[in-house]
Amino acid sequence: MTDTQAITSEDSISGPRRVVESGDARYTLLGTAHVSRASAEEVRKLIRSGEFDAVAIELCQSRYQSLTNPDALAEQDLFQIFRQGKAGMVAASLALGAFQQRVAEQSGIEPGAEMRAAVNESRDADLPLLLIDREVGTTLKRVYANVPWWQRMGLITGLFGSLLSRQEVSSDDIERLKQGDVLESTFNEFAEQSEALYTPLIAERDRYMALRLVEENPQDRYRNVLVVIGAGHLKGLAAHLEQPLPQPPTAEREQLEATPQRGRWWKAVPWLITALVLIGFAIGFSRDSELGWQLIGEWFLINGVLSSLGAAIALAHPLTVVATFFAAPLTSLNPTIGAGFVAAGVELALRRPKVRDFSQLRHDVAALKGWWRNRVSRTLLVFLLATVGSAAGTWIAGLRIAGKLFG
Repeated sequence: MTDTQAITSEDSISGPRRVVESGDARYTLLGTAHVSRASAEEVRKLIRSGEFDAVAIELCQSRYQSLTNPDALAEQDLFQIFRQGKAGMVAASLALGAFQQRVAEQSGIEPGAEMRAAVNESRDADLPLLLIDREVGTTLKRVYANVPWWQRMGLITGLFGSLLSRQEVSSDDIERLKQGDVLESTFNEFAEQSEALYTPLIAERDRYMALRLVEENPQDRYRNVLVVIGAGHLKGLAAHLEQPLPQPPTAEREQLEATPQRGRWWKAVPWLITALVLIGFAIGFSRDSELGWQLIGEWFLINGVLSSLGAAIALAHPLTVVATFFAAPLTSLNPTIGAGFVAAGVELALRRPKVRDFSQLRHDVAALKGWWRNRVSRTLLVFLLATVGSAAGTWIAGLRIAGKLFG
């Protein structure tokens, strides 16, 4: 039998709270704002009360490492991040945190203060700490895959376009964020406007966290668990915990962790484009050697100019821009390596980020100009903009070749 109870501010806790009893386990769900001094104090007060024998938090392993070890990114090899195709995910994560950082700087509270309080207090109290959220990279990939392809560019531009806004967050908005109600209303509005985004970003994670709680608490070995989550997840998580969950939850949890794979034909597209371009060159030479060389010249010029222009917009080193100009036409004919990878590699060799770049990264990316000032984020921009320029050059040059041969 499952019972749900809402606890109000009369308990001296101002944040929204729910208690869900399932079997022999009792889950106290505390809805917090991710930027709130009050939320952090509430977490400390509850853990110090001695009522709980475990603490669960809305963090995945990578976000936990980032929170507890701010130098985690500095310890990684940026070149490997580019090589493994994670640059886009890293840039998206930084952009997602930019608004939160702006609110934090205005309110004087570091992002994730309530999660940091939960980590520190649980350690001091010698309580088990349960990480129940899905990996942020998996969530972003599922968001991207769930949106129709024609809306993806709007999603990307909207994500980074938010950095263009110089409007300060009002003090009233900050106070409402601290109360938690704005987060819930925002998510509800989000669901109505774009269910394709809401499902992987919010609804799936509500279900995932419920499954993780069951998985981390087999046979109800923890009788009283404090669950620290964002206020927007409070209703959804409570609803899932009120219903019977699969035992064991592993199969469904793994389904929610699966990264959508591209179809085989998508993987074949780059090779098909390469084959068509090479066939176009061959047709051009078969008709007239001058035409063939003209097609090759335009291919190199358009690809080189657009990709190196992207690197230049990112304020890459002049040698990086030159290297990108010569590399892009060749990498566009080789799907195993991209112009952005070459550009970022050269930029790293010429301007390797320093310790202060990593330590200031979160602060710098909160403002648009900071992306160009910080060497880490600027290298990400070099990679992304050189890649976009090369992709545009491939399509434009390809269409010009087709037009000259068959127009």
